[in-house]
Amino acid sequence: MAASTIISHKTLPIISTFVAFLFLVSYLVPVVADSGQRSPPTNQTFQPHEELHKLKRVRAYLRKINKPAIKTIQSPDGDVIDCVLSHLQPAFDHPQLKGQKPLEPPERPKVHDSNDSVIQSFQLWANSGDSCPEGTIPIRRTTETDVLRANSIQKFGRKIRGVRHDTMSSNHEHAVAFVNGDQYYGAKASINVWAPRVTDRFEFSLSQLWVISGSFGNDLNTIEAGWQVSPELYGDIYPRFFTYWTTDAYQATGCYNLLCSGFVQTNNKIAIGAAISPRSSYSGRQFDIGIMVWKDPKHGHWWLQFGSGLLIGYWPSFLFSHLRTHASMIQFGGEIVNTRSLGSHTSTQMGSGRFADEGFRKASYFRNLQVVDWDNNLIPLSNLHLLADHPNCYDIRAGRNNVWGDYFYYGGPGRNNRCP
Repeated sequence: MAASTIISHKTLPIISTFVAFLFLVSYLVPVVADSGQRSPPTNQTFQPHEELHKLKRVRAYLRKINKPAIKTIQSPDGDVIDCVLSHLQPAFDHPQLKGQKPLEPPERPKVHDSNDSVIQSFQLWANSGDSCPEGTIPIRRTTETDVLRANSIQKFGRKIRGVRHDTMSSNHEHAVAFVNGDQYYGAKASINVWAPRVTDRFEFSLSQLWVISGSFGNDLNTIEAGWQVSPELYGDIYPRFFTYWTTDAYQATGCYNLLCSGFVQTNNKIAIGAAISPRSSYSGRQFDIGIMVWKDPKHGHWWLQFGSGLLIGYWPSFLFSHLRTHASMIQFGGEIVNTRSLGSHTSTQMGSGRFADEGFRKASYFRNLQVVDWDNNLIPLSNLHLLADHPNCYDIRAGRNNVWGDYFYYGGPGRNNRCP
């Protein structure tokens, strides 16, 4: 259960051959209920050696990542949620965490005022009222199909690059607000949730906050959280709550959600990677999720809060180099991938798919932007910068008032007359 805020105011023959091959593979190699516990094929006569080798590696990976469940919940969107004992979650495969137990809740940043009017909302898997028992955490089960959608096991669950910096060469495009030039110990924002159209299976659209330290070279450290639509990662077009981290600029460390050892989850009500419901609608009701990331003053770990007060878990400080001390930049906003698969700019939407100037109930927004200072206080932003890589495709516009504090509208449709 999450707290949510409502606001009133190249070619066909090749493809055909590949599809036929996949059908043959699925016929010859039975898959057992997506549990990660799969028997080897009884008849391997007609499968190429390379495909057999790949399937073996995929299944070995699934046995590692899918932990034994004491309860299983079927979500309406097709997800399977496994209730896994907390001490058996993927984080504790890490050599520095083996044998440990999740930490107790930390001291939260001090809040001086709050204008939020909060109601309860659910992730889709919890709509039936079912839940995971105390002492367990809900984990979205990873399936063979999930992994095979990626180009390789090594790339599954990982970003290639996911933060805006001083190059325009990447196919990642952003519309973001950021602060830098100080020492930051966390950030908080409310983000309204949409279901943007993603037009290519290898593209995504996300809205998140970044906690950043290091240079934009190979030593980049980031912690990221928000919502995303990613057909490649999840196999559908639902907006999903997600996290990410890296300590080497997305090269060999880090991953989405719980797809590697690192993030320690402590909450039994929120499944990271599960679909968010309800969502905002154009000219209709607007639904927010609250995201806060901050550094525990006592132990130095980076904690994550979702909604109005639900602690999700933490990233141990030893995962990082620069972020062991503090962040040097906080970034908020949207990001898409533009593969130009049809030879033109993608029509993948950012946010609601509308430009910032359409405003409330039409454009997507972040509101009540704050950062955490050295004394664990949530404070307003100073010297907020705005940046849109391609403002004719996706743009951003900021403001400030007594109810929303610092806020901005952002997003866009992608390809249009001014964005060819």
